[in-house]
Amino acid sequence: MNTSEKINLLDYTPEKLKTFFLERGEKPFRATQVIKWIHQYGVDSFADMTNVSKALRNELASIAEIKPLEIVIDKLSEDGTRKWLLRLADGNCIETVFIPEDDRGTLCISSQVGCALDCTFCSTARQGFNRNLSVAEIIGQLWLAKKLLQPDPDSERVISNVVMMGMGEPLLNFDNVVDAMTIMLDDNAYGLSKRRVTLSTSGIVPALERLREKLDVSLAISLHAPNNSLRNQLVPVNRKYPIEELIASCKRFMQGKAARERITIEYVMLNGINDSEQNAHELVNVLKDVPVKVNLIPFNPFPETRYQRSSNNRIHRFRDILVDAGIVVITRKTRGEDIDAACGQLAGKVNDKSRREIHFARIESQEPVREYES
Repeated sequence: MNTSEKINLLDYTPEKLKTFFLERGEKPFRATQVIKWIHQYGVDSFADMTNVSKALRNELASIAEIKPLEIVIDKLSEDGTRKWLLRLADGNCIETVFIPEDDRGTLCISSQVGCALDCTFCSTARQGFNRNLSVAEIIGQLWLAKKLLQPDPDSERVISNVVMMGMGEPLLNFDNVVDAMTIMLDDNAYGLSKRRVTLSTSGIVPALERLREKLDVSLAISLHAPNNSLRNQLVPVNRKYPIEELIASCKRFMQGKAARERITIEYVMLNGINDSEQNAHELVNVLKDVPVKVNLIPFNPFPETRYQRSSNNRIHRFRDILVDAGIVVITRKTRGEDIDAACGQLAGKVNDKSRREIHFARIESQEPVREYES
């Protein structure tokens, strides 16, 4: 059998791997054995799976593979942030970022080659869109990062949190993202807590409703504006799923969850656009009755952007208004900016099918986005 025709077992959830073995006359426990070898121990050769019979190892080697992603660039920031540019089999490239902190290690994972949305302040959006990532390409980012950051699989865990906040809109690749997150949560794979796996979405409401029924993970909403007029310009998907529908879906998502659990609201601070005191008061009103914490993100500039970062004074005033209203607020510390690994800067290398550069050039030639006035 040609190598390109082999089954990549990184694509398989625990349940799918059980079915894979049952169809071959093997016991279901074989799935558990193989999952542990692949995800806990980072093995990519069936010959290394010593508690699996030699006959089965040989059979697996003939029909399957454990095929990791190819590292093109491995960059380390002065602040310890590490970014990988990873090449896919079709020549496209994606980016994955690891952010170490005192109390956690967070891996930011991509879900698409480029992004199908066109948020105007995001570098990834400018790269256009090619395709969704497979399960193997999503979970393969965690597999590879764990192997590089934690060479001894029995050592203390380095990656404690995973956020689906890299390139792409995760809910537009629903099935593959859910399968990948299922592997992340599985005790025989990575054993991450559901509170430590976060999906970030710009607000694909029907898919968010499906996620609520399918998988219990943490949720982050890329809001970035407190009213529909402004959000329509910054996050154009808002024209299809306006803030009122999105917030109502968020409330349903949180039903039945513990009182301590909160949705993270991501809000990029754009100078003179969405950072006024009026905007802050509007945001307070939008988020009332929703258990949230707000993550204020200083804008990270990239070439050809027309936006600028809000001043520290404006960010502080904005934050104080939210805090005075009883909202938990975190001002994100910019990490990895010197290697273009900060929020909104991931670009990868995309064979664009969406003609996005032409689209953005047309936008740039039009009237600039202005601060909303009531």
